[in-house]
Amino acid sequence: MLKLNHSGFSLEAGTDEAGRGCLSGPVVAAAVILPENFEHPFLNDSKQLSEKKRNELRFYVEEHALSFGVAFIDNEEVDKLNVLQASIEGMHRSIAKLSVMPEFIIVDGNKFKPYGEIPHQTIVKGDAKFLSIAAASILAKTYRDEFMEKIHKEFPMYNWKKNKGYPTKEHRAGIKTHGATKYHRKTFKLLPDQLTLDF
Repeated sequence: MLKLNHSGFSLEAGTDEAGRGCLSGPVVAAAVILPENFEHPFLNDSKQLSEKKRNELRFYVEEHALSFGVAFIDNEEVDKLNVLQASIEGMHRSIAKLSVMPEFIIVDGNKFKPYGEIPHQTIVKGDAKFLSIAAASILAKTYRDEFMEKIHKEFPMYNWKKNKGYPTKEHRAGIKTHGATKYHRKTFKLLPDQLTLDF
């Protein structure tokens, strides 16, 4: 059973990101503040849910959250910052989009930089422990998936609609045959043998 609160503050924001391990596309982060009476029987870490369930939950979270924010860090910025810093920057930007200033921030994972003066706590596997982080993971994942499905139409040969930019065999075969696109992360090892790839 996921918990609603970690800190005891009523305005506690949970934050998470999606897309760190992908070869293409953005890192997308979200921050969510839930009301004190929030509950939902299926809300869990987005990786544990079907795409249909995630999409249903996205609308439920957006409707019932006190506030939420979503931020995109595009692949060029990921290359410039490195993926860990891009994730933290994305989480900061999503917190900045909240219409209510949180009193405390809980973060999925074990790395974060302070956001202003607001106290925070990193929580490993937080998306499977706290509702607000699980909600943020669902928003980050669904917004990112939607973006990958959109750019799939531009470059269908990589099948981003299905693999969402993760390093599947099919995605790597597409890179080997067609090369890299403007959406690929140039600092990532796109193919096992980098020598076969021209940018």
